[in-house]
Amino acid sequence: MDSSEVKSRLNALLATAGQTPLDDETASRFESYLSLFFRWRGRLNLSGVRDKEVILSRHLVESIAVARELPQGITTLLDFGSGAGLPGIPIALCRPEMTVTLAESQGKKAAFLQEAVRVLGIQAKVHAGRAEALRDTFDCVILRAVDKMPKAVANATRLVAPAGWLALMTTDADIAQLRKAAGTEISWVEPVKLPFGHHRILALGQRVSSAT
Repeated sequence: MDSSEVKSRLNALLATAGQTPLDDETASRFESYLSLFFRWRGRLNLSGVRDKEVILSRHLVESIAVARELPQGITTLLDFGSGAGLPGIPIALCRPEMTVTLAESQGKKAAFLQEAVRVLGIQAKVHAGRAEALRDTFDCVILRAVDKMPKAVANATRLVAPAGWLALMTTDADIAQLRKAAGTEISWVEPVKLPFGHHRILALGQRVSSAT
């Protein structure tokens, strides 16, 4: 699948999912990200998924849909445990008004994220360390496929600014325990079903009282 095929296939998958296609410039930047992803993937184990078609549908289309569902007014976003930059890099590409922090504690993956930020020229920075060590708070903190997810959600909640948002890419089966882990200061809205997800959802909750 060459560059033009990646862009056309990504837009075709977006259309199938009921999503607006990407403009040419943004689609080209997604192609550059995917090319970088595949060059680094083998040595860093960025993803267990090997099929490019599945990566387009499971990783990129889902992340683009999430970027579009995030509320307006968010200017700072933390991708908690960013890994290969999903969903933080697609969010930065789709929502350039946001400054995205990609937090990743594994040094080699953090190096990949630094290179991706440089190559793509996105409004993002890399925190090469544990996300919970950050002292800042953010308008939105998002988590996807993080180890020990309930514990991570509890830590992430403390990084959500007053009136800010906690965004969880999860499943119908797991949402109850994750909401419990987030605590009582988060007020949840109706989950959004994610494309091609087989019960995958985006759960959005807003902090309703001031951080302590």
